[in-house]
Amino acid sequence: MSIMKRVFSALAACAALLGTAAPATAVADDIGCVSTTWRIVNNDKVCVQSFNDPQIEGVTCHLSYAKTGGVSGALGFAENPSRFSLSCRQTGPLKAAQPVRKVQEDVFTQRMSFLFKGLNVSRLIDTENQSLIYLVVSEKLIDGSPYNSISVVPLMPWRDTEPAITVK
Repeated sequence: MSIMKRVFSALAACAALLGTAAPATAVADDIGCVSTTWRIVNNDKVCVQSFNDPQIEGVTCHLSYAKTGGVSGALGFAENPSRFSLSCRQTGPLKAAQPVRKVQEDVFTQRMSFLFKGLNVSRLIDTENQSLIYLVVSEKLIDGSPYNSISVVPLMPWRDTEPAITVK
């Protein structure tokens, strides 16, 4: 077997292992965008998406973020600014099918540039104050951005239903 075939086989095996080990993250629904700067090709915008926590039923988050326009934005090569806002709410009874880990877990990720930049929403649990905390940050290959936003969902009953979440 040639060296190139071995390298590609090893990379394929690593990708397969990483794909199966990665936790499920949410899929976002596009709500809409508002233009902020007019350009001849593709305006700069602020866009809003919604997603549900993939592990905890009854939590919906809305995320707004800046999207660069112009030719580079239309082709997907522009680096979007690290400015965003996050709002998460209880939208039904809180229920987790499996125990939720107390450490940080990624619940949503999205690419913000062609190669190097991503947006990450993580869930943290504050057991002392009975709260789910959602934190959005920008991550780069080398370094991230200090810009961030949080939203807190208190673990409260929904009508007559108590939260069904166990923490491990």
